[in-house]
Amino acid sequence: MSRWPTRDEAERILGDWVSNKNLKKHAWAVEAAMRSYAVKFGADPEKWGAVGLLHDFDYEKYPDLKDHPFKGVEWLKEQGFADELTDGILAHTDHANITRDTELKKVIYAVDELTGLVVAVALTRPSKKLADVTVESVMKKWKEKSFAAGVDRQMIERGAAELGVPLQEHVETVLKAMQGIAYRLGL
Repeated sequence: MSRWPTRDEAERILGDWVSNKNLKKHAWAVEAAMRSYAVKFGADPEKWGAVGLLHDFDYEKYPDLKDHPFKGVEWLKEQGFADELTDGILAHTDHANITRDTELKKVIYAVDELTGLVVAVALTRPSKKLADVTVESVMKKWKEKSFAAGVDRQMIERGAAELGVPLQEHVETVLKAMQGIAYRLGL
């Protein structure tokens, strides 16, 4: 029988697999964005949050794209976790070649990279606080291709389009979700 991890269990898995504090913060940011979208779309925030929390849990041990996220997904399946969870994790990246045919899969794909851009914008503020970040400030930095150059803006745009959400609204949803856990992110 397949199952979903509780929030505490997902947090334990993350803690067992990840020691890098910034990777943990990224997982929490994506979890918050996933929960926010789950509420917006009338889905289960616990399930969607688990996908966000665990989407990169194997990255520290398996950073090579031939292994990530496949090794982690394989481990989760061995533990009896639901295909919906593991398929959601696979959907966060193009190289897994999974069809994003559910809102959950579309959301994880759309929010993953955007959380990194929002953090980068926060770190440019004198306060280094998410409270001082606005949709406008994110969109201004969006246009600077040299800023946070590792963030795949096309992936974010594609994800928002797949969701049918205008880019600025997408940024606002993710930003607000992250601002709600700013204390946890140290921002």
